Amino acid sequence: MIFQILGICILLMFYGCYFTKMFMQKKQGIQTDQIGKGKQGTVKVIEMTMRVVTLTVVFAEVVSIFMETTTMLEWLRVAGIVIGGMGVVVFIISVVTMKDSWRAGVSKTDKTELVTTGIYSISRNPAFLGFDLVYIGILLMFFNWVLFAFTVLAVTILHFQIVNVEEDFLISAFGQQYLDYRKKVNRYLGRKK
Repeated sequence: MIFQILGICILLMFYGCYFTKMFMQKKQGIQTDQIGKGKQGTVKVIEMTMRVVTLTVVFAEVVSIFMETTTMLEWLRVAGIVIGGMGVVVFIISVVTMKDSWRAGVSKTDKTELVTTGIYSISRNPAFLGFDLVYIGILLMFFNWVLFAFTVLAVTILHFQIVNVEEDFLISAFGQQYLDYRKKVNRYLGRKK
């Protein structure tokens, strides 16, 4: 029962942050959800697939939490709590650090800043890292093969979003400033020498 409570708490904190930020930005006239909007071709396909997969993985997580049929070793389940909790912390810090430049999906019409300080000085994509850590943490806590498949799919499509959409957008929006930043900071974690 404790794993179920902690799993729900992780999801509530994570998505609570996500939707609270969207609501706060909406009150300021900022349209946070840019997923698939005004896009076409590969970018639209990736972003719309990301939307479907990230919604589906949440459903699989919630069902897995309430079914509680895992045979995962207890120490791996505890590791899942730690990893999922770290994901929540990383995500919250990244959203707070990003201030009003944070968007879900890319927007070619909104003028935003390139954020390179705080958590962004050690990860170019800490919000995505937060998603991945939460997904992996919940998977370890409530392992089943269906959840495993959706988790792998979600982590993979988020990576495609970064590599094929976000990075191309940042290069076109910020040019050399982003290229210099990319030379210093790794995609997920760590600084380059």
